[in-house]
Amino acid sequence: MSLVTAPTPRTISRVLGSPRVRLALVAGAAVVVIAVYLFTDLPGKWEYALGLRWRTIAGMVIAAAAVGAATVLFQTITANRILTPGIMGFDAVFMTIQVVTAFAIGPMLLVAAPAFASWTVELVLMAGTVTVLYWWLFVRQRYDLHVIVLAGLVLGVMFRSLTSFLQRLLDPDTFAIVQDMLFASFTSIDRELLLPTAVLVVAGLASLWPVRRSLDVLSLGESTAISLGVAHRRVTLHVIVVIAVLVATSTALVGPVTFFGLLVANLAYGLVGHRHLLSIPAAIAAGVIALVGGQLILDRLLGFSTELPVVIEFVGGLFFIILVITGRAR
Repeated sequence: MSLVTAPTPRTISRVLGSPRVRLALVAGAAVVVIAVYLFTDLPGKWEYALGLRWRTIAGMVIAAAAVGAATVLFQTITANRILTPGIMGFDAVFMTIQVVTAFAIGPMLLVAAPAFASWTVELVLMAGTVTVLYWWLFVRQRYDLHVIVLAGLVLGVMFRSLTSFLQRLLDPDTFAIVQDMLFASFTSIDRELLLPTAVLVVAGLASLWPVRRSLDVLSLGESTAISLGVAHRRVTLHVIVVIAVLVATSTALVGPVTFFGLLVANLAYGLVGHRHLLSIPAAIAAGVIALVGGQLILDRLLGFSTELPVVIEFVGGLFFIILVITGRAR
């Protein structure tokens, strides 16, 4: 008769130390948070409330997948833990497009335009602009990382300054409309945009599967990747296109979030390491926990006392400062 021995603390520690186990735990926690948000404190007319909550959760999951994966990929090709598409000016492109569009077509057409048409125009303009710009910096000219960082920061400041200048020229009604569009919102997402956005995000992530091993090598640097047989320029261009699509779809759906990706990407590294097959899903799961859990706390405990994007940007900004001060930027 065999006896089943209880697992020792060392065995438990070894199991929990496995990156795959940690990823499973984070994914499970994300599912639990979603379930709690969906099914707690339902009112009498639960069908209507559940429908609204499903829409909010769908938007949050899509945003977490797009921003989390895009940040991990961007930090791979830049070999830097503090750079994100938002910090490098991707969100500034979105804000400039919104203000220029308001100037071009006026506030009435801006409000009356079909949601899908507006989303498509924003997506094409953002993805096209970002792809061309960073293809030129990363692939065409092959500038040094410091030059790329400087160029991205300068371009971000330029786009933000242009946006601020143009906003001063708007009439009060148009200014109010544009201001509303420039802030992220996870609770007022248009339902008809969820499916096309989800399709693009899934397609972008699925396109990375054939180059998943090359991504791990790419993070070692250009010379090392080339010496190990990776087609560096081709893979980098592929990654840039995917990043542009992911950031454009997320921003067009919920609005700009600058430091959210920085937070979830570094949480993923701490949990499962830098292997992309694990770090990208971990960043997505951490993003879902942050968004859904944060909205749950604001709704049920704090009584909508503030907006979730404000809290996330504040925490992410503090985390950015900590990374810089402690010297863990790389």
